[in-house]
Amino acid sequence: MKKYAIEFRKQTSSELVKESLKLKNEINKLKIEWGINKPKNTNIISNKLKRLSVLMTLLGEKKELEKLEVKK
Repeated sequence: MKKYAIEFRKQTSSELVKESLKLKNEINKLKIEWGINKPKNTNIISNKLKRLSVLMTLLGEKKELEKLEVKK
């Protein structure tokens, strides 16, 4: 998860929002496809959920930092 955090820290908050929407869509698509045919790698959804949680955490941090910069 550390490599994802490093990757996401380089992006702006608007890019992170786009990435989070993309990941959410991918997760929903995988959940639907799961019922039709089970993939060989069953950890795909959990790995994407972990990546999404890291992304959302960093997005929250960036938004808080932006609020603090505006107040100064």
